[in-house]
Amino acid sequence: MIFNLSKTKSIANTFVAELRDQEIQKDSMRFRKNLERVGEFFAYEISKNLAYKSKEVTTPLGLSQCEVLEHQPVLATILRAGLPLQQGLLNIFDQAECCFISAYRKVEKSGDFVIQMDYVSTPDLDGRVLIMADPMLATGQSMVMCCKELMNRYNISELHIVAAIASTEGVMHVRANLPKAKLWLGAIDEEMTSKSYIVPGLGDAGDLAYGEKV
Repeated sequence: MIFNLSKTKSIANTFVAELRDQEIQKDSMRFRKNLERVGEFFAYEISKNLAYKSKEVTTPLGLSQCEVLEHQPVLATILRAGLPLQQGLLNIFDQAECCFISAYRKVEKSGDFVIQMDYVSTPDLDGRVLIMADPMLATGQSMVMCCKELMNRYNISELHIVAAIASTEGVMHVRANLPKAKLWLGAIDEEMTSKSYIVPGLGDAGDLAYGEKV
């Protein structure tokens, strides 16, 4: 299943447009906030697909039968760019546990790159719903590697992947390697540069959120 926000009419598309805008990008606080807002929107949409149970709630005037989330998902992200997007998810799933993965592109002498994963911090994921957040789904290699690492360690019941911008190639790579994953995407762009940056995309989300890295 693929949910493409750009194919819907929603205020959330305004936040994606601002993420792309090179003038608005100059305000890193605004950039982070817009990623957070997109995360909140997707959390709401994902919540419609989760399991619920009936709970009796005592009000000042009586009793009310309410539908509440049966189990909280686990919210995962790839450091560092994914932190604001994960925070948006956490604002809605505010009792959720979190998982953090350190992964990056390691450029070789040939100019090619490989994905290097250094660190994973996670709660027990057995039988859990996992929501993996990363602003950019470019080649999809980092996403697939990180998800497969967690799936090799744990029996994850359901996998959701959230990205603000994806490339067509990245979507195809994820679908080929993680066929049961549900994708929640702000937009899908057709092109990538030779360095695997999405076009038109929005640039380097990590640098825009937290400053350029050395």
